[in-house]
Amino acid sequence: MTTYTPMMQQYLSIKSDYEDAFLFYRLGDFYEMFFEDAIKASQILEITLTGRDAGTKERIPMCGVPFHSAKGYIETLVSKGHKVAICEQTESPKQAKGVVRREVVQLITPGTIMEGKTIDGKSNHFIACAEELSNNSFALAYLDVSTGEAATTVVEGGTKGLLQQLLTFSIRELVVTEQLQLLLAEQASSLGIVLSLEQEEMAEEPSAKYISKLPGELKGVAKSLLRYVERTQMRNLSHIQPFTYTETKQLLRIDTNSKRNLELLESIRGGDQKGTLLWLLDETVTAMGGRKLKQWLHQPLATRSAIENRLSIVTDLLDEFFVRNELKELLKNVYDLERLAGRVAFGNVGGRDLAQLRESLRQVPSIKQQLMNAGKPTLARLGEKLDECGDIEAFLSKAITDNPPIAIKEGDVIREGYNDKLDELRFASRNGKDWIAQLEQKERELTGIKNLKIGYNRIFGYYIEITKSNIANADLSRYERKQTLANAERYITEELKEKEAIILNAEEQSLALEYDLFVQLRDQLKVFIPRVQALAAEISELDVYISFAVVSEKYRFVKPSFHESRALKIVGGRHPVVEKMLNKQMYVPNDCVLPNEKNMMLITGPNMSGKSTYMRQVALIVVLAQMGCYVPADEAVLPITDQIFTRIGAADDLVAGQSTFMVEMLESQNAITNATEKSLLLFDEIGRGTSTYDGMALAQSMMEYIHDKIGANTLFSTHYHELTALEQQLARLQNVHVSATEKDGKVVFLHKVRQGAADKSYGVHVASLAEMPEEIINRARVLLEQFEAKDLGASSVAASVINEAATDDELQLSLFEEEAIIPPADSDKKLSEIEVEVLERLEKMNIMGTAPIQAINVLYELQQALLSKK
Repeated sequence: MTTYTPMMQQYLSIKSDYEDAFLFYRLGDFYEMFFEDAIKASQILEITLTGRDAGTKERIPMCGVPFHSAKGYIETLVSKGHKVAICEQTESPKQAKGVVRREVVQLITPGTIMEGKTIDGKSNHFIACAEELSNNSFALAYLDVSTGEAATTVVEGGTKGLLQQLLTFSIRELVVTEQLQLLLAEQASSLGIVLSLEQEEMAEEPSAKYISKLPGELKGVAKSLLRYVERTQMRNLSHIQPFTYTETKQLLRIDTNSKRNLELLESIRGGDQKGTLLWLLDETVTAMGGRKLKQWLHQPLATRSAIENRLSIVTDLLDEFFVRNELKELLKNVYDLERLAGRVAFGNVGGRDLAQLRESLRQVPSIKQQLMNAGKPTLARLGEKLDECGDIEAFLSKAITDNPPIAIKEGDVIREGYNDKLDELRFASRNGKDWIAQLEQKERELTGIKNLKIGYNRIFGYYIEITKSNIANADLSRYERKQTLANAERYITEELKEKEAIILNAEEQSLALEYDLFVQLRDQLKVFIPRVQALAAEISELDVYISFAVVSEKYRFVKPSFHESRALKIVGGRHPVVEKMLNKQMYVPNDCVLPNEKNMMLITGPNMSGKSTYMRQVALIVVLAQMGCYVPADEAVLPITDQIFTRIGAADDLVAGQSTFMVEMLESQNAITNATEKSLLLFDEIGRGTSTYDGMALAQSMMEYIHDKIGANTLFSTHYHELTALEQQLARLQNVHVSATEKDGKVVFLHKVRQGAADKSYGVHVASLAEMPEEIINRARVLLEQFEAKDLGASSVAASVINEAATDDELQLSLFEEEAIIPPADSDKKLSEIEVEVLERLEKMNIMGTAPIQAINVLYELQQALLSKK
């Protein structure tokens, strides 16, 4: 049996409770790791792996990081999906009998880390907990430990819907039961979500204040999440706010795929913020405002009164230009009140943090005055809600110095006059240092040594230093040698010894007392946390309203209006992001009118003409309007939309092993299954990923179903020109096209949406624009003329397939010689045996289930058979 040293036994005992975490075990000025932790951490952190004697024959693996720089290493491990347990000494080595007692004081996880480079000031950092309900749904609770914001929701759509919601909120850690962990393990791992177990709930009494507003089915999941945070953080959770619950019918729901397709918060190509609606809208100046803007983008409103209230505030801020600018300048001096409150609660707030809190509170009276004096009722109501927190500001002004250092233990954090005892100790320390300076000058005069100095270090204390070249000039009988250096000697006198004891004792006592006073002050501030959080909520909303007003003015947006019917009318609508990206180039605006009796639109036109952009701009205008912002149009009269579903773009889901077409069908199924007549549906080029007839059949069937069963406002773009005939069959369908024209053999895109169907696809022209080799382009034009000139009867299956493929802008080979192989129907020539066989094969062929390339292969075989008998 292996016998380890007592210290290593202590380490192993603590580690057994944190098997899924790196244990940072405090030894002096280092956090050390041992065994497997050391091997893995040395690789991830790129630090040296060493060894240590632990009572065994062989040294055990070991690595460590300095205590003072541990935050960066912890952040690196957590950002890679690991947990870190911080194990500290919890008793003084002087008082310890045997091994110093150590305990884990905090478990830092991907969902609970509160600061560092990976924490974006303008983004929430949520941790979530999920519990399975009936009917293929989940209860979901999530909170931001750094800000205290907490919310719940019910997620439909099974595990797929749950995972989509986690991605929507960028959740890195999900708290689950063992059963749910088994169900989600593989998918969560592929998405970079850490699953953590929690089998208990926070006790009923302490949890009551957090969950009182929740429906019964959501209380359990909230209590489980609170218990996990309580257990891992081992801190005061007074800054956690009561969980909120908003009924889904009050919000405009946009599923994860649609958010991605519309590029609301993340661009499809680069995955960054540039080119997104958030990038366009974010004129906020506070971190809190930036987070609030993202929350509103995630969840626009679906209640008319709430939307119109937001729009009224934006209108008044647009009218009050000078007030708006003054407010924006004041907000620039407001720090992140929510995260400052969180650090107060966690006990890791510093002097500089409190100075930032004080500076922020000093802006509030002026902000309130600007709102109250603007002469606008909506702005006055915002001003009335603001708690100036004058007592908190006065308390901090009295207690904290103007420019405190980052580290609390460096001193000079507590202001003079706050505590009499601290002032006395500082006076003694300061006067002692003045005395040292006077003594130095006195000794220089007595010895005549101009470079004589009195110095200090922690090991030897105060000393008089004389260079060896000047020792002959000094009266050494007055000095006691303390230390010899290469070029100097250091001495001390009885008088200096006495003063040293007074000075050092006063300074040490002063720093210790100052630290104790700061801890007391920090605890006193905890009672003010709810007020600071309420103020932060109001300030963040004001910041977003100002951002909306700035954007609306800068980009010539107009105020939308709403009505109770289904009709949608946008005049001169623009895609705001594309317009900004074009910079000084002219963006071509377009109308979109969907009256009640014609609320389905079939859009045709060449590729690259702007069909997808047109569809997206309609959705973005709806999103902006229901967020409470003005919109990029000359006029917008809109219904209240409950959901937006989009099927735009082509992408494989390699993680799930799904092809482009499968992704297309799954997204379409989600939309059609969940849409209502109040929804907005955008379908772009449905059916392109399968055979021509399959795709056309699916597209037509979907349009008929939406028309007859759902009745939602729908934009449907297609490259199947045959579908335009549906306008005669579906009463609420209207054809429109994105126009283009030819000039000198070149296509010119007009980007203008007009009534009626497109006359041609311009596929060869688009290939030319893509700089396809001229030889291919010329050959394609010849083939296209031949195909268009032929009479495509039912008996000419080959020509039909080729013509269909040609409209898909795909270059096809010529399958037939100029001489006809099969004689015309009225010929006297009898068919040969092989010709009859070929016709029979054609007759039996399942055309609707045959992809173009398969049809070409079959036709080639038949052609070769005919030629071989010729």
